[in-house]
Amino acid sequence: MITIEEKPTTAGQARQPGAGEFVLTFHCPDSLGIVQSVADFLLKQECYIVDLKQFGDRSAGHFFMRVHFASAAAPGETAGDTDAVEQPAVEQLRESFAPLADEWNMDWRLERHSRRQRILVMVSKYDHCLNDLLVRTRSGELPVEIAAVVSNHPDLAGLAAWHGIPFHHIPVTAATKPEAEAALLELVKALDVELVVLARYMQVLSDSATARLAGRAINIHHSFLPSFKGAKPYHQAYERGVKTVGATAHYVNSELDEGPIIAQQVIEVDHTFTPADLVSVGKDAECKALTNAVRWHAEGRIILSGNRTVILR
Repeated sequence: MITIEEKPTTAGQARQPGAGEFVLTFHCPDSLGIVQSVADFLLKQECYIVDLKQFGDRSAGHFFMRVHFASAAAPGETAGDTDAVEQPAVEQLRESFAPLADEWNMDWRLERHSRRQRILVMVSKYDHCLNDLLVRTRSGELPVEIAAVVSNHPDLAGLAAWHGIPFHHIPVTAATKPEAEAALLELVKALDVELVVLARYMQVLSDSATARLAGRAINIHHSFLPSFKGAKPYHQAYERGVKTVGATAHYVNSELDEGPIIAQQVIEVDHTFTPADLVSVGKDAECKALTNAVRWHAEGRIILSGNRTVILR
């Protein structure tokens, strides 16, 4: 898997941070010389490494790497270039890298570093995760563009409208679930959505929908481990006298709340916490875990490895 991203710069100017920058992410069978080959390629392309993260899974014989690099002279760049002019430079880099990727049997992605992924946020009535994503996106903290908010209830339409985000109310019942999911998937396609974020969406997606969104849907689960399922999880936690409250962000798969884990957040609590207190700190944990997961996905830091994830932070 590979990612590359670019920002325009005036010809002849010294490059500032963020200008002409790219991200390459890949994984492949482990072998001697992979890092050297990638470094040699970047040198030939007149690129220098800004940041490099790698991991060799010796038990599985697999290698993972993410390279954030900058081009000293990105192809096709001239003063005043727009995104439409920059894109051939990205394609040229991809085309040049493809033979090397084939040589090492890489699964790779290459995107501009400045590129903002288009996401669709799904929510029911709880607004804390949605609000957190909206605020962080609006401030530029998250490298994403929220294309739309989808909900099975109309309650949060005003919140989305305040941020200028289209809101789609798609009611779901047992009888209408197939039609509702078809409408959702049509929106994903029509809006060029790259990631679906379930921000406390209180409906279980069908196996068919999860298969269509494999590796492109993230859910937040209200527990550090999936110990308390069903209604009122924090009240269940209170009855058990828990000493930590947490949340788990994971990719969605056909197993309820059992998908590959991306991020987890834990907050210590004690016997003085009421159920309402646990709900409050639990919301904080949910927001933080979900934000981290969305950011790492958008930045090309996550590589799926079976039912596990490798996070190249």
